[in-house]
Amino acid sequence: MSLYFIGLGLGNENDISVKGLELVKKSDVVYLENYTSQLNCSKKELEKLYGKEVILADRKKVEIDSDEILDNAQIKNVAFLVVGDVFSATTHLDLYLRAKEKEIKIEIVNNASVLTAIGITGLQLYKFGKTSSIPFENENVQVPYDVLKSNLKNNLHTLFLLDLNPVENKILSVNDAIRYLQKVELKRGEGVFKDGTLCVGCSNLGSQDRIIKSGKAHELLKQDFGKGMQCLIVPSQKLHFMEEEALRLWR
Repeated sequence: MSLYFIGLGLGNENDISVKGLELVKKSDVVYLENYTSQLNCSKKELEKLYGKEVILADRKKVEIDSDEILDNAQIKNVAFLVVGDVFSATTHLDLYLRAKEKEIKIEIVNNASVLTAIGITGLQLYKFGKTSSIPFENENVQVPYDVLKSNLKNNLHTLFLLDLNPVENKILSVNDAIRYLQKVELKRGEGVFKDGTLCVGCSNLGSQDRIIKSGKAHELLKQDFGKGMQCLIVPSQKLHFMEEEALRLWR
């Protein structure tokens, strides 16, 4: 019996790989991790393609009640589906390590993630520094600002992953992320994030409905990024000429 970690990509039900789909179809139980990201399709559309029930796994089921998943994998074939790539979030590595401890047979199927899909902006991937997340409850949160400060000091781009609340169907927007950074800047006054700071806002990366817009922070505040999963990029202040040319496409 086995536990299959399967990345679904970023678009819709059709972004799963052939190998991943074959493993889902041979699985007795199928879980969909449902708290770090979401696809541009419904659970029902996944079930129609797979021909079987999909169980939504919230943070509690994966991080606290993971014995249910692991116990099933000891007697059945279990698919654990992850939007994007399998190990983009550390919570999935924890489940992997627990399965290893129980000597459960594991198979991994990778896929595209936001960490690679941002390449479409034209910013060079090897020039990205530390990634940070901006949560909904960010009144006393300083880490994202500090990460940006450090990355800018080292001439590196910064990717901010934005929070998701699937229960309330809420997604932190690019606009919210910019307002958060402005708020911290106002408190600290270190000149890290200004109204004229160049930003790139992205929504629905990996799909045909993607939205990418570049401009100064105050300009992006006026833009609508829709309802899909979003992220904010603050580029390095030193751009390669090809990066500058690419970003002009998204003005």
